[in-house]
Amino acid sequence: MIQHTIRLYRNAYQGLAPSVWLLAGVMLINRCGTMVLPFLTLYLTQKLHYSVSDAGIIMAVYGIGAFIGTFLGGRLTDRFGFYYIQLFSLLFGGAFLVVLQFVTGFYALCSSVFLFTLLGDSFRPANQAAIAHYAEPDTRTRAFSLNRLAINLGWSVGGGLGGWLAGINYSLLFWADGITCLVAGLVLWTTLPVPKASPAVTSAEPNHKPTVSNAGLGASPYRDTLFIAFVSCSALYLIVFMQLFSIVPLFFKEILHMTEGTIGGLMALNGLLIVGIEMVLIYELEKRHRSKTGLILIGVSLTTIAYLLLAVTGWAGISGMTIALLFIVFVTLSEMLTIPFIQSFTVQRASPATRGQYLALSSMGGALAQTTAPAFGSQVVAHFGFSVHWLFVAAISVLSAGGFWLLKRRLDAPETETLSIEK
Repeated sequence: MIQHTIRLYRNAYQGLAPSVWLLAGVMLINRCGTMVLPFLTLYLTQKLHYSVSDAGIIMAVYGIGAFIGTFLGGRLTDRFGFYYIQLFSLLFGGAFLVVLQFVTGFYALCSSVFLFTLLGDSFRPANQAAIAHYAEPDTRTRAFSLNRLAINLGWSVGGGLGGWLAGINYSLLFWADGITCLVAGLVLWTTLPVPKASPAVTSAEPNHKPTVSNAGLGASPYRDTLFIAFVSCSALYLIVFMQLFSIVPLFFKEILHMTEGTIGGLMALNGLLIVGIEMVLIYELEKRHRSKTGLILIGVSLTTIAYLLLAVTGWAGISGMTIALLFIVFVTLSEMLTIPFIQSFTVQRASPATRGQYLALSSMGGALAQTTAPAFGSQVVAHFGFSVHWLFVAAISVLSAGGFWLLKRRLDAPETETLSIEK
């Protein structure tokens, strides 16, 4: 049994290109310092004494900048290549985070946060395009999972350390996050060679046969109606999932009366579960050739259960800590079954020449969710309370699951079916 488990883990990590491992290492360094975002709502309400509504507006501005930034990042990635976009984003983001701690006025914060995410979030489509470029088609989902493993391992370190630093002084979060961003940029600069040719001019992959799931080959993602529907369903899911980074910490603090250290520990648990399980889970699922949309549908359904758990906090004598732990387990399982397959589906549907734009459109859906989640969440909490908010969130998750179910029926159609993309 032990030997089988060891062999399973070894096989799950084999076959990935060295550059994929290098990108994961850069991501690990960067994410070890990810401390500002998970504690930004608490920083705004506890340190700067903004209301929940004002904090939600600032978080929404954060998301608007990310939305526009990912669009620009996709365009620039297809034009100039992923290397320089990643490098610029890391170096700029690190320097700006150090400065951001000294901005305290409401409108100045809104402007600064917008500029930071506008330029900093161009990293997302560039990084995903780099992974897709270096990974073989049959290992791409695992390559994305390895990158997520690095993100979440760093998240575990950053979340736990961030909770400790926030308990001392919130300014330490900005220094730690900014410095690690700069270090990650320097490591990328010194270790990853500049690609000899831009992936945007690479020809289509050999043996590529257009099917329902990759019918976007050679087309603009903005004319690919099936993919737009996919991104819309993904955005609904992410609106729900991203409550984890804005409203959930506030709920843990104000309703469950947890300390910043305990909240950081719960965030770290999310990352540790992903580090320990996701790569093996993805490896086993890929061997079985499971439908990507089918797995995403299961993941979204688990999210619904996770947020319904928060809605029943205090019922049947279940302790707050038990509810919080169950929530983290369900939301983490959901994340593992959803996000890697959203990314690999996006790459599968694009051509190398349009990969940056497809990944950007997918990331824009995430940025839109990042904008909507705190604004929606803060307003509902302010007017109706946390319990009603969690029920609203669960309803959005059900809507997302229904959309993915309809897409699965369309995508599972015979490959000989005529595939139309509106011009």
